[in-house]
Amino acid sequence: MKAQGRLWFHWQGETHVVDVSSGSRRGGREKSKTHPGVIMAPMPGKITRLNVQPNDVVKKGRALVVMEAMKMEYTLEADRDGKVIEVGCRPGQQVGLGQVLVKLGE
Repeated sequence: MKAQGRLWFHWQGETHVVDVSSGSRRGGREKSKTHPGVIMAPMPGKITRLNVQPNDVVKKGRALVVMEAMKMEYTLEADRDGKVIEVGCRPGQQVGLGQVLVKLGE
């Protein structure tokens, strides 16, 4: 999907972003280091399942949100251990590219 001057795609469980103007590439894990604990929508889609609520304590790798986009289902996982401090979506909601879905705190 091309949006905001970038090409976004999901490959082998990771979301990748290519800056179309420069051709530079970064992967989902690298992005997580930029915004640790902030789980964002990798593309526009519909939230089909929300597995956490505020104050839940989660471990790295736990499935937090399941979304449907481009006729496929994507499971978004915690990128680190932490406590859910914010949930920015609900089941059935349409979300946009880069929308914050879940924030984790210490």
